[in-house]
Amino acid sequence: MSILGHEVVRREDPALLTTGGTYVDDLAIDGALHVVYVRSTIAHGEITGIDTSEAAAEPGVVAVLTAADIDLPDLPAPMMLNQGMTRPPLARDRVRFVGEPVAIVVAESRAAAVDAAELVIVDIDPLPVLVDPVGALAPDAPLLYPELDDNVVMAIDHRGDPISFDACDVVVELTTINQRVAPAPIESRSAIAWWDESDRLVLEIGCQGAHPIRTTLATLYDLAPTRVRVICPDVGGGFGAKAQAPAEALLLGAVSRIVGRPVRWAETRSENLVGMTHGRGQIQTITLGGTRDGDLLAYRIHVVQESGGYPGTAAMLPYAVRIMATGCYDIASVQLDARSVATNTTPVGAYRGAGRPEAAAAIERAVDLFCVEAGLDPAEVRRRNFIQPEQFPHRTATGTVYDSGDYEGALDRALEAAGYAELRAEQARRRAAGDRRLLGIGLSSYVEITAGTGGSEFGSVELLPDGRARVVTGSNPYGQGHVTAWSMLVAERTGLPLDAIEVVYGDTDLVPSGEVTGGSRSLQVAGSAVFDATGKLVDLAKAHAAELLEAAVDDIVLDTERGAFHVAGTPAITVDWAAVAGGVATGTLLAVSDFEAAGPTFPFGTHVAVVEIDADTGAVDLVRMIACDDAGRILNPLLVDGQVHGGLAQGIAQALYEEVIYDEHGTPMTATLIDYLVPSAAEFPTFERIPMETPTPVNPLGAKGIGESGTIGAMPAVQNAVIDALSHLGVRHLDMPLTPERVWRAIESATR
Repeated sequence: MSILGHEVVRREDPALLTTGGTYVDDLAIDGALHVVYVRSTIAHGEITGIDTSEAAAEPGVVAVLTAADIDLPDLPAPMMLNQGMTRPPLARDRVRFVGEPVAIVVAESRAAAVDAAELVIVDIDPLPVLVDPVGALAPDAPLLYPELDDNVVMAIDHRGDPISFDACDVVVELTTINQRVAPAPIESRSAIAWWDESDRLVLEIGCQGAHPIRTTLATLYDLAPTRVRVICPDVGGGFGAKAQAPAEALLLGAVSRIVGRPVRWAETRSENLVGMTHGRGQIQTITLGGTRDGDLLAYRIHVVQESGGYPGTAAMLPYAVRIMATGCYDIASVQLDARSVATNTTPVGAYRGAGRPEAAAAIERAVDLFCVEAGLDPAEVRRRNFIQPEQFPHRTATGTVYDSGDYEGALDRALEAAGYAELRAEQARRRAAGDRRLLGIGLSSYVEITAGTGGSEFGSVELLPDGRARVVTGSNPYGQGHVTAWSMLVAERTGLPLDAIEVVYGDTDLVPSGEVTGGSRSLQVAGSAVFDATGKLVDLAKAHAAELLEAAVDDIVLDTERGAFHVAGTPAITVDWAAVAGGVATGTLLAVSDFEAAGPTFPFGTHVAVVEIDADTGAVDLVRMIACDDAGRILNPLLVDGQVHGGLAQGIAQALYEEVIYDEHGTPMTATLIDYLVPSAAEFPTFERIPMETPTPVNPLGAKGIGESGTIGAMPAVQNAVIDALSHLGVRHLDMPLTPERVWRAIESATR
């Protein structure tokens, strides 16, 4: 029987639940000094002086460094962005957001470094502050980069004729804010750096990919990649924000060189909330038109994307919005324009979904608003406009080619599980009775892109002398369950037990190459590489088994139920993997794959959120969350449950709780977990996951990504549910987060 498709308990968990993981801050490095960064308390200004004398005189302080001491080039903006907006690793002449590092204190203990950092005096002449991204686009707006003409980081303009809504009976328009949020991983950022005995730079860092960080370090320090080693131990959450090494980690090599000893850095939670890249941060103006019968004909969206003080990956997220603009719907006429803009705020980066939740939120809010205006049921309008199974592969109006899907099937399953008709009847009953406990039902039918950048991934499988297998993978896990998943793939093709398979990752000395683990690409790309390499290993092993069994290679059969080879027709005489390994003259057999995906895949699904709202207080109670997510062929339902549950939690959190807020001076108002509300499990209902599988032809596993689907579907479903609960009062839209105050004010305004 195949192990694939069955629940297998995670191999990673016993250690995590007993002895605990080994994270960067757990590592003991002899002689390591502690680094603390002095950060700007001003959002925008010219640095006129930094007095380090008092701090340098403190007991235990080894060095206090500024940009004048650090000989490193600026960090470039990613390709396609304004290349004039570079970032010095340590602020040199100007600061552009509160929390930007301006000086470095190096001391024998963390306590000594923290105390000394308080004594560094930084003189900054304030400059005008830009917090509002729309205001930053104004022709007379102050410039964050005075040598440039404006604050635009990247622009997308619609090509072709403007779309027309003349043929539409119903046209709705809405400006909505997809608010800025903080990734807030349970493990904040940390790193350790030193130069080894061969003068190689070594960096230990919790990250989403060791090799891309090695490339960055090699470029920054002008070193051959072989002179850089990056090691990634256990990682306590990433969500996209640990895809690149932060400036604070990149600086450590220079600091270690100056002081001649290893150095380590670990930030506080408040530093994390103002220093780590934020997510989302879009203002979307959307227009959707269609017929009175519910046919959607034309869709236009204009995006203003916050980029923060230094542009990064978030500035390119409008491209992801464009790719997925029409969602599940067959809309013929589509237009997107976008501007990404620099502001005096923490830089914005990739965060779970990275552009796809923003696209789904826009189209799903637009569809619900259209349904209210047209007086149509939101489930039926969705059903009427879905791309049909026989249309796949389907090219959308923006040129995106979807691989496979059954959107109506997912909708039907979710509605049936929710008891949709009964919920609508109960809602009508409460409204007729004037019940102060308002009921709302929110739908979200989504499709997303995974492994969107395509590319390849390294995977190898080696048969060790004792008959065990060693997997080496370029994909770096941080909670996904790669050790379990890759072991299952090897077990499926070899018949080896799971505990006879080890998985190696996260060390550039041990793994030849690797990419960022992100974009829900791991199973379909890295997993396919492991699966392919395992097949090659089986072929190599058959040749050796043939020698042991004195038979032709073509007659050798691998019985995966027993994990043994035999000659076809004579299953009683076998050799197992250990025997094959013992007969290999070179000691091991090794098979390698650099699997390259033929293209991205497009998971999809429908989520149903059910909320109850206290009309007297505005408090929102999410009472049910039903999620039908189709990620192609499922390898391990238990791993899928974990990914979906985590994604649902983060989507719901944005809809109801989380928001990064700045005042008009660019001062963060949410710099602690007292002010920034991260919900716990107690705030969520028991999630109801409805299984569905529509395999993709794009990879040999038939698998699509699942890591971000929960977030993409949940956020608009919950937002739609809250607004649906208030729709009979005339409320047509509320921006997230849907806090009790915001909801209460909407009820009060509607009922006056």
